[in-house]
Amino acid sequence: MRIPCVLMRGGTSKGPVFLASDLPESIDERNEVLLSVMGAGHELEIDGIGGGSPQTSKVAIVSPSSHPDADVDYLFVQVMVSQRRVDTAPNCGNMLCAVGPFAIEQGLVKAGPATTEVRIRNLNTGTFVCSKVQTPGGVVTYAGNTRIDGVPGVAAPIELTFLDAAGSKTGKLFPTGNTRDVFDGVETTCIDMAMPMVLVHAETLGKTGQESPAELDADKAFLARLESIRLQAGLAMGLGDVSEKVIPKPVLLAPASAGGTIQVRYFMPHNCHRALAITGSIGLATACVSPNTVAADLLGLDDNAERLSHVRIEHPSGSIEVALAYVGENGQTIRASVVRTARRLFSGEVHAPEGQRLAG
Repeated sequence: MRIPCVLMRGGTSKGPVFLASDLPESIDERNEVLLSVMGAGHELEIDGIGGGSPQTSKVAIVSPSSHPDADVDYLFVQVMVSQRRVDTAPNCGNMLCAVGPFAIEQGLVKAGPATTEVRIRNLNTGTFVCSKVQTPGGVVTYAGNTRIDGVPGVAAPIELTFLDAAGSKTGKLFPTGNTRDVFDGVETTCIDMAMPMVLVHAETLGKTGQESPAELDADKAFLARLESIRLQAGLAMGLGDVSEKVIPKPVLLAPASAGGTIQVRYFMPHNCHRALAITGSIGLATACVSPNTVAADLLGLDDNAERLSHVRIEHPSGSIEVALAYVGENGQTIRASVVRTARRLFSGEVHAPEGQRLAG
């Protein structure tokens, strides 16, 4: 089974991008193909093109959109590394960076003379994002001078604006109805802005928030406690039993240490991210400017504080800056934008067994 495929880096993630029309229509058959293609079920994904990490075991599926407010539809598929399982519940903002250039180069969107805006509907969450891609002379360019932490070198900027990210999976910015909840005696904030998350002060779990991802991943007692909080938060957020889901994402918060707004350690959900998910950065920035959240605690903001226009979030590989705009009546709606980069790595065909289900 030979399937046209483009391997792309999007932000700090990497994975194949497919046209939906090149994959099986049956969801079960499609998922089986993706498990085979990526080599899921082995820690190194040795029998596929996955990279043996959640950040490099991601798939984007793109198709023309029937929605009047979108040019293309994008379905994100998180392929588990050591398990033969996929999850399509969350969006991925890093792989989202690759969707705009891919759509233009595949002829789904006509390129403009300098830049091209691609209107993207995320099928995982039903939300909309505007991607501004550099297209000098009507051709996508990946060359530029924009640097993002977690990726070596420089590349062309891609601006992503999340248009309606609040309540992406639950329908509410604060799904529990509270800005604070307590699980296992630990104060948290449950927020759903681009990505459902449960936010926790690192110190309440005996951490500084400056630990490396490897240090956090090695502390099994800590991970078990974090998972207990996550499971309870999932129920409280209306997501049900999340033991087999990758949402909500747990996040440790700490004071900034390098001139930023806040410092975080973001989990996916059982491994610490080596950088930070784009969708996570959108929610974290929103939590920072929302009164009475555990994130706002670290900024010392109160209800009368001037709202920030930029939030810089420190993560293990550096930092990411989120621009915030306040729109609608009384500026109650928060719209967030980030600048990222992407790169086309190879184009060709990926092979998968045809007409058989792989052994689990």
